[in-house]
Amino acid sequence: MSAATPVSDGPISVGRRSHHPLLAVAAVLLGAYMTNFHSRIFSTGLADLRGAFGLGMDEGAWLSTIAQAPQILIAPCVAWLVTVFGVRRVLVVPAFLYGALCLVTPFIRDSGGLMLIHAVEGLLLGLFVPATLTVILRNLPMKWWVPAVAVYVFRQAFAINSGIDLVGLYTQDWGWQWLYWQDVVLAPLMGLCAWAGAPREPVDPDLLHRADWGGMLLFGSGLAMLYIALDQGNRLDWLESGLVTAFLAGGILLLLLFAINEWLVEQPWASARVLLSRNLGLTLLVSLLYTFASVSNSALIPNFLSTVGHLRPEQVGPLLLQWGALPLLVLMPLCVWLLGRVDARALVIVGLSAFGLAALMGTGVTHDWRLDDFRLMLLLQAVGHCFTFLPIVVLALANTNPARATTVSAYIQVLRVDGVVLASALATTGLRLSEQLHSNLIGLHLPQGDKAVTDAVGALGHAMAGQGQAAAQAFGLSNLASLVQREATVLSYIDGFWACFALALAGILTIALTTRPPAGPFTPAR
Repeated sequence: MSAATPVSDGPISVGRRSHHPLLAVAAVLLGAYMTNFHSRIFSTGLADLRGAFGLGMDEGAWLSTIAQAPQILIAPCVAWLVTVFGVRRVLVVPAFLYGALCLVTPFIRDSGGLMLIHAVEGLLLGLFVPATLTVILRNLPMKWWVPAVAVYVFRQAFAINSGIDLVGLYTQDWGWQWLYWQDVVLAPLMGLCAWAGAPREPVDPDLLHRADWGGMLLFGSGLAMLYIALDQGNRLDWLESGLVTAFLAGGILLLLLFAINEWLVEQPWASARVLLSRNLGLTLLVSLLYTFASVSNSALIPNFLSTVGHLRPEQVGPLLLQWGALPLLVLMPLCVWLLGRVDARALVIVGLSAFGLAALMGTGVTHDWRLDDFRLMLLLQAVGHCFTFLPIVVLALANTNPARATTVSAYIQVLRVDGVVLASALATTGLRLSEQLHSNLIGLHLPQGDKAVTDAVGALGHAMAGQGQAAAQAFGLSNLASLVQREATVLSYIDGFWACFALALAGILTIALTTRPPAGPFTPAR
């Protein structure tokens, strides 16, 4: 397939135009923000939720998985559902139902009921982000696409950097219940915006009759199984667990069957042939590399401050809000303006370079680093978010027939949802293995009986000298072990930043292999 030819696989996805585009964009922002904040709850506030609901470590880990997996199951096919049934039918009723469930969730104490209600909430949330992106491509005039996609991209980076501050505010000041109750307000508001901003559309009986139910079921189920394996893999020691192995094998098998199905069926739901387009395939690969590189912002910095700096979310949150989130209010409009004048590939290179530079700065981290030391890194990462993902989406659309954007939308959603999960799982596992390696290597330089080691143990145990020599020595050994673990942890984060730097560089090299998109509505003015 020629790189200069727009991809035209998939169903016609152009619908009736909205007469109230600002309301449609508001629905985009609210739905996408709720989904990202929901993910932040379980990455940052899970310990508070375990305490509030009286859950053990295993139950808390499974609560997080069960709350997220249904999103993966339903998200890829939402673009098709909107194409067939229209935005109103897909968004409005689920929005009000989700708000009602969030209202009652804090009052549930039965673990089984808690798991069930979180699974239903996850399924409903899985509708919001893909549906809101489809609103842009289906119901807004093309002149609105770039600004509206910018809003869609903005909410992700903003939620990553502001979510921790809100989690800290809710758990410490307002009450942990507001982790759920904020959506009691936002979800109905999103539903009303979708109702007023999206046009009334009839069901498409022809597309419904030709539905590729097998492809949708195989793809969603395969991704959900992979997510469960990735989310539980680090806790259950990966292939040492029969459960993780079974979910990994099952997920891979279902995705292989999906690829075969999409190749053979007459009317594929999300044709895998779009990946054979050089430009589109490479652009989606860059999106995945960007997702991995952005772990330096979403995980490495906040986790370092929590693990090494021993800071709580309410202490870390203001830093991420001020230096990672608020600059987006200036940077995103700038990126939209530049996209009308500069090749989007050049902006992607700028964004990935900013991520790479921030990661390179992170390789100099020490145990003394605290909040102020990360300011410039967060500012560079804000530039990276704005100047990478928005141009990537524009490049994907520029290489696609705008009337058939459903298929590309499905793959973008897969990369954004499952890519984040994969990146998080790999980062967690990589940090753990790296910390173990460095701990062993440091231990090789602390031989038992060495005079320097003995002196250090004595100095570290001096505070317990009054309790006897044995107590002092035990206390000194414990302190020495804590220091070794701390330095090994710092070294593991340095390795993580080096990995993010390499991923950003790989993204730059990949985008350099793409050719200029075909002339169209996204071609910058000369």
